[in-house]
Amino acid sequence: MNNGCFILAIESSCDDTSVAVSHNDNILANIISSQHIHEVYGGVVPELASRAHLQQITQVCHTAIKKANISLSHIHAIAYTRGPGLLGSLLVGSSFAKALSVALGVPLIEVNHLEAHVLAHFIANQYESKPDFPMLCLTVSGGHTQLIKVENEYEFKLLGQTIDDAAGEAFDKAAKIIGLPYPGGALIEKLALQGNPNKFELANPRIPELNFSFSGLKTSFLYLVNKHQQKDPEFIKNNQADLAASMQRAIIKHLMGKAKLALEETGPYRSVALAGGVSANQALRKNMDELAQQFGLKSYAPKMEYCTDNAAMIAIAAWYKFQKQQFCELSAPTLARMPVKST
Repeated sequence: MNNGCFILAIESSCDDTSVAVSHNDNILANIISSQHIHEVYGGVVPELASRAHLQQITQVCHTAIKKANISLSHIHAIAYTRGPGLLGSLLVGSSFAKALSVALGVPLIEVNHLEAHVLAHFIANQYESKPDFPMLCLTVSGGHTQLIKVENEYEFKLLGQTIDDAAGEAFDKAAKIIGLPYPGGALIEKLALQGNPNKFELANPRIPELNFSFSGLKTSFLYLVNKHQQKDPEFIKNNQADLAASMQRAIIKHLMGKAKLALEETGPYRSVALAGGVSANQALRKNMDELAQQFGLKSYAPKMEYCTDNAAMIAIAAWYKFQKQQFCELSAPTLARMPVKST
């Protein structure tokens, strides 16, 4: 095989079982097995998620190794998501990773899930040129909404985060209110293309500094729908696209307002980026591009396969740690809460 470092990475923080194989900063395989069992419950059920990880992880690992066209004997290190996430799900991935590390006699690398989302931008062959530092990254997902100043591949500074719900959760809640199935974020985006984003005015969260809040916005949306439904039982049916477009506009407005404030108050920056599952939203990407242009910066958003939870981002984060020999002990506990390390 070619010289370099082969890393097998495992991601199991929520309801996606993923295993990737990397060679330096190149991804040779990135296998993701999603759990559809949660759809009938309208959200992720932690116990069911951990059981599904147990059922899937061995086969997903086998598939990744096969696609990468290597054998386990070529692996130089095993990486895994230590946190944050659902504790039961994390334990499945960490236990599997630790067992492989012992069996193969190779080092173990623990990775912060949130930092990995940021570092997904540095997977090879995504862009003509990688983002320049310092970079402002807006991480937006179902569980997290954060603004992070990235000095380099090893130094992160948390500037602000949601004080309650995440943006992705607000999308899913809005979808449920107007009768869409879970997960509803992508469905809201699709419907919004057909709607008028200015049809309904929603609450504008007024949160100090660079933090976010989406609980009030969700409540405002619910009250608006209930108020109109009392007068017109067909209100949702007749206004579904406009409701989706209005909610999407409100969420993005809040996100962009804080991102703009961060650029003004914590810069200078050389690039801006989106990360996390909601970064797949095309309207959000367009708004971030426009904001970057206002400041004369380049804007980046990862390939779709690197937006949602995936092991490729764990692999690239581990690659940087491997270069500095930042390994961990088998005794390292999984952490349901694991903040971005501020420098």
